[in-house]
Amino acid sequence: MGTVLLDYGDGKMAVELPDSATVVRYGQTYVDPPEVDAHSAVQHALENPLGFPPLREMGGPTKKVVIGFPDRVKGGVHATCHRKVAIPLIVQELLKGGTKIENITLLCCMGLHRKNTLEEWYWYLGKDIVDRFWPDRLVNHDVEATDLCDFGSDAMGNRVQCNRLMAEADVPIVVGHCSGNPYGGYSGGYKMIVTGLSGWQSIASHHTPGTMHRKDWLGASTASHMRQQFASIGRAMEHGVGKKFFAVDAVLGQKSQILDVKAGLIEEVEKATWPLADRRTNIHLDMKEPADILVFGLPRNFHYGPGMGTNPILMSLAVGGQLSRCWNAFREGGVIIAPSICDGWFNDHWFPSYEETYHAMQRYCTAAEFLKSDDAARITATYEYRFQYSNYYTYHPFHAMSMISGGSAALLWTSAVFIVGAKVPGYAREMGFIPVSTYAEAFEQAKKIVCSKTPNVLCTPECFTGGVPVHLYRK
Repeated sequence: MGTVLLDYGDGKMAVELPDSATVVRYGQTYVDPPEVDAHSAVQHALENPLGFPPLREMGGPTKKVVIGFPDRVKGGVHATCHRKVAIPLIVQELLKGGTKIENITLLCCMGLHRKNTLEEWYWYLGKDIVDRFWPDRLVNHDVEATDLCDFGSDAMGNRVQCNRLMAEADVPIVVGHCSGNPYGGYSGGYKMIVTGLSGWQSIASHHTPGTMHRKDWLGASTASHMRQQFASIGRAMEHGVGKKFFAVDAVLGQKSQILDVKAGLIEEVEKATWPLADRRTNIHLDMKEPADILVFGLPRNFHYGPGMGTNPILMSLAVGGQLSRCWNAFREGGVIIAPSICDGWFNDHWFPSYEETYHAMQRYCTAAEFLKSDDAARITATYEYRFQYSNYYTYHPFHAMSMISGGSAALLWTSAVFIVGAKVPGYAREMGFIPVSTYAEAFEQAKKIVCSKTPNVLCTPECFTGGVPVHLYRK
């Protein structure tokens, strides 16, 4: 047996794994392709775009330009993170073509996430670029905006909406990250505009059980139904606005360092970035048989913000998302063991609708039943929650519904999910999980469930704190 430290709240939990366990760690199990010089890579991409002329040829004195960028949730904040490097270089190219600085606007594409404060923009965009555009030309998107462009439905029946500022730009530009994501394989590409620039009704077309409870949602694949929806909605957005988006996407490594950058038409950028992203993200393990038991820990603060590992709905999404990333190395009907302090801190300052959503869900037999209910519709439509989202830097109420869809997926394809060390076990139990006091107890129960005294164990100890996640396969 070997000791491994798993994330657990604000610290670590030591657990004993069998010597036969597969433990996935950066620098041991896998390494990234070489990092490139961020400034040179962005500049080269801007000068050699795919399917577009260079930006300096697209601008001009009368052209209105909007540059959309991802929020704080992913992409890093270091000196050479993609946003800090790409946005100034994009602006520079536009100015060379005669575009007036007062005709360029920066737009934070945060979708259902909380709007970003000036301090946060300083943090992850850099003071120089923020001070050039704040306050009038550095703005947050709003999924509740009354002037959203509504283009009806696409060929798949998905709702199609778009930020009006971006839709009316002469040159719409989006900066994206091509990094591993359980939602359709990768961030960036069409996912960037479909989840970042649309209204909540459009996001409700795909962040629902109808998409996330399909078996092909697991495995974090670009061939999934969800990814097809992203492409369909994205193309319908472009058709509706009457122009193509100019994308500038970077393939990211473990620490959000830049491995490559491509610019141009979104579909061409996806084709050009995904092969390297596959090399970096899809890790093939020496496992003869799929894992019976998947082990990982949940910190208190990660990804969506403080309390993600204690808020029971967000905790469940983390479990479902990691199952999706590990699905191709895990057997259907296996068991998940995940330490979490699970103390019920919902963090009402960021996630005000979550506690009411959690309690309302307990009145229904399944998550899917709740999400179709009048209660779910009422909470999503609650004016106070929507007002807080638009004005007080909180998550939109539908965000909780979308997290329930992904979190409850884990219950469909496993035999049990054990939450180890929960401070308030009832929260785990009411999410459909099994709370246990110790890891040893969970492991003994898991062995009985998978009917093996020597089960195959897969452990991803730093999947939420070690950097950009990977997707696991068997060779």
